[in-house]
Amino acid sequence: MFARLTPVVKYLLLINIALLLIPSVLNLELSGIFGLHYIFAENFKPFQFITYMFFHGGFGHLLGNMFALFIFGPMLERFWGAKRFFIFYMITGVGAGMLYGVVNFVEMQQLESAAQDYIENPNYEAFNAFIRDNASYAYRQWYDFIDAYGENQGSREYINASVQRVKEVVRFQGNIPMIGASGAIFGILFAFGFLFPNTELFLLFPPIPIKAKYLVTFYAIYELYAGIQRTPGDNVAHWAHLGGMLIAFILLKIWQDNRRKFY
Repeated sequence: MFARLTPVVKYLLLINIALLLIPSVLNLELSGIFGLHYIFAENFKPFQFITYMFFHGGFGHLLGNMFALFIFGPMLERFWGAKRFFIFYMITGVGAGMLYGVVNFVEMQQLESAAQDYIENPNYEAFNAFIRDNASYAYRQWYDFIDAYGENQGSREYINASVQRVKEVVRFQGNIPMIGASGAIFGILFAFGFLFPNTELFLLFPPIPIKAKYLVTFYAIYELYAGIQRTPGDNVAHWAHLGGMLIAFILLKIWQDNRRKFY
């Protein structure tokens, strides 16, 4: 099975696996250094637009991305050659990170604006609304405080404490790093569907055949929907996935003069 691996795909697999296993064995937390942060966060560094794509949040996260690379990467590398495939992988990954950075910037500006509105006019109802809309994860851990605040709404102590918690939400959200190769992987998925649209793939769940072009279309629609209709607790970087697809489309159009068809 592994005989089908091409050189760049093989090395990408090894690097990503190593950067999950080695820090785990040595008990090192590297995502805070190499993951992609909000551009105005204190932990942001420009090199993170590259390094974020080589770190993952756990075995399941790594397995999903590397399985897709293993399935779709070798055919593209044989089609383009190692150099062009590596360039494609890196550009789609970096481009996905940049698009995510733009969306994250807009979201953080909205969060900071909502926080400032609360700080200027703090009250129990506004605090509940802020937490519900921007930090639903905090309801459980702050339940006792929220309950006590409701019973002491005029207390300056609780008002000041609520302001500090709102600021804490902004700091926390701004320092969550994005990690994973998903942007580049979705670029590879898009390229496969673009170049080999009528190739039939056999899904595991549900176990049915589907043409590559339909699978790519489904993923694109789903990621767009999930990115717009963001559900509480969803920590998937849907806009990075779409960014990988968008950059892949642009690159493929640029390279289209040299395109050969394979079905």
